[in-house]
Parts: sequence; structure tokens; C-alpha cells
Amino acid sequence: MAEEENRGRGNDEDDDNGGGRRKERLRRFITSLPSAFIVFLLGVVLAIVRRPSVVKEMKVGPSTIQIVKISKHAWKEGFINGAIPQLPLSVLNSVIAVCKLSSDLFPAKNCSVTSVSVTVGLMNLVGCWFGAMPCCHGAGGLAGQYKFGGRSGGSVVILGAAKLVLGFVVGSSLAKLLNQFPVGVLGVLLLFAGLN
Repeated sequence: MAEEENRGRGNDEDDDNGGGRRKERLRRFITSLPSAFIVFLLGVVLAIVRRPSVVKEMKVGPSTIQIVKISKHAWKEGFINGAIPQLPLSVLNSVIAVCKLSSDLFPAKNCSVTSVSVTVGLMNLVGCWFGAMPCCHGAGGLAGQYKFGGRSGGSVVILGAAKLVLGFVVGSSLAKLLNQFPVGVLGVLLLFAGLN
């Protein structure tokens, strides 16, 4: 009889240890998530609570991609009113500041001005034909990713893959959800990224 009680207690202790191990694994998983991801998910939940019908308005499937036809007039206007005024800011923020911040954050890695300039140029030369907004690496983006846990190129690959998946799964209907994203939550994310 005493042996059966001891065996029963042993099973209870094993269950407690199993539950304790599960709780510990869950705690480790949650604490390993970047804070920005948790705040972003909170923002998505608040956006859905703010306007629940937005979920029904979302459509599954990618948006159609069209090549933009750019007229001579648009090239001229874009060059004079967009490229020339933007050039100093882009060189300073998306090339020089990125290289400086990168060498500060990752002293063992080499980040050349040439490679950063070429990638910014390629992003914009390719993206403009598909209606993309002008893109750059940006020191603020690098500081934000570092602040919220990104320590390698793998974080950027994961971010890019997640964006591709979202683009192919919900397309531009995702904008309907993001339009409901609380500005206060976005402000918190930008504040913490800016403090870095």
C-alpha cells in the first residue's frame, strides 16, 4: 500500500515536472520574441478590435502586378522634383549614416559605401517599374532592427520572407487592416527605435 502511494506521488511529481518544463519552455519562447513583434501583434489585435469588419474585407490571394509606364514628362518631373532634392538626404541617411552605424554596431563586419550605394540604387531601379515607393536602407531602420533584436542578416531575410508571404497571401487587402493600426502603438515602436 505504501509503495502504491509512493508510486502515485512519483507520477504526480513527474506531471508537475512535465508541466513545469512546459511552462519554462513557454516562458523562454515568449522572452526570446523581439519586443517589437509583441507590440506589433498587440497593434494588430487592437486594429481588429477597433473595426472587426476589416477581417471580412480582406481577400486571400496576391494583388495583380502591373508594370508602370513612365512618360518622358514623369521622368523629367521625378528627376527635378524628386531625385535632385532627395539625393543629399539619401546619400547621408541611407549610405553614410548606415555605414557608420553598421561599423559601430558590428565592428567585426565590413560595410562598404559602394555596396550600400549599389543596393539602394538597384532597389529603386527595379522597384519603380512596379509602382514601389522609393526605398533605402536607412540608419533609422538599422537602429530599429538592432534595438528590437536583429543581430544578423538572418533577421532581414526573415523579415523579407514574411513580407513576401503576406504579399502573396493577402496582397494589398492587408492595407485595410494596417489603416486601422493604432497610431499610438506605432508611435511607441518609433519612439523606442529612435532612442537607440
